[in-house]
Amino acid sequence: MNLFMTRVQAYEKALIFKHGELITVLDPGLHWVGPFVQVMKYDVTEIFYHEKELDLLMQCPALSSRLDLVQVFDHEIAIEYKNGNFNHVLRPGRYAYWKDGLDRRHDIVDLSVPEIDRSIPRKVLHNPELMSYLTMHTIESYEKGVLHVDGELVKQLDPGVYYFWKGEQNAVISKVDTRKQQIEVSGQELLTADKASVRMSLFAYYQVTDIVKALVNSKDHYRQLYAILQLGLREYVGQYTLDQLLQNKASIAPYILDYAQERVVELGGVLLDCGLRDIILPGDIKEIMNQVLLAEKKAQANTIMRREETASTRSLLNTAKLMSDNEMLFKLKEMEYMEKFADKVGQLTVNGGGRIVDQLRELVGSKRTDG
Repeated sequence: MNLFMTRVQAYEKALIFKHGELITVLDPGLHWVGPFVQVMKYDVTEIFYHEKELDLLMQCPALSSRLDLVQVFDHEIAIEYKNGNFNHVLRPGRYAYWKDGLDRRHDIVDLSVPEIDRSIPRKVLHNPELMSYLTMHTIESYEKGVLHVDGELVKQLDPGVYYFWKGEQNAVISKVDTRKQQIEVSGQELLTADKASVRMSLFAYYQVTDIVKALVNSKDHYRQLYAILQLGLREYVGQYTLDQLLQNKASIAPYILDYAQERVVELGGVLLDCGLRDIILPGDIKEIMNQVLLAEKKAQANTIMRREETASTRSLLNTAKLMSDNEMLFKLKEMEYMEKFADKVGQLTVNGGGRIVDQLRELVGSKRTDG
């Protein structure tokens, strides 16, 4: 029998086939093999692959004892680590590795369970090859969220970064801002009890406190809150005439707070404060209001003028009575008139031979006689 020698390197294995059937496996070293055999060498650092069905090859004890099998089912993937570091992702299938090859580890992942085990390092999850199998959601420090799996509420989520596998079950995260927020109900055309049209704008501050009510029990809680404030404003305005509304506008905000608070709690929030931004009257009503205001102010001005004239007349009468009874007071009044007269004279020409003082006395005396 003619034999020939074959060398198997330190990093190799050799499969010996005879008439297409695997008969043995050769480890590293020099080996003599007989005729009519086929020698196939494999690198033990690589995954084992042969065109023949693996199940048939594994029937050979010499091969099955030297290989490790990794089975990945349809709903799974396997994360392969080589020498402790991420290598790549194995799709569903069966994989064979040489036992005395490189240090390999395989973590089987069940994609039918959406939540990712926290034991998988975040750096591994961010590998581009693995990212295609998962979704990432970030909930900021001012947010809270809820997790739904296939439409069913699973749990509430606090701020953080969450990863979920893309698999048979659909994981959906909804989140809401829990900070203090402002909502404005602007440009509302409203009718008062006397059918006057006014335009009003209202603002309010609110905060979400129950995320389940806000995200699960309510559809678009923001729009519902807007509608509640709008209806409360309409209800208030419809109770009063235009004059009453303008007189009681300071009570609008407390009324809206009382009206909306319980309803807002059902939406998962709390109404912190609200206020009336402005009241805008139509042009014709504004013109009428301005005319009424002008008439009122004119009437007030006339009343004040009459009151002052009456007081002035009464003061003059009292002065006249005092002067008629008191010669000294009359002389003082004369001197006051003379002073006022002198203030208004720009140039004084003296005629009449020095009788100027007598003439002035006669002028004042004639005033007294006339009085």
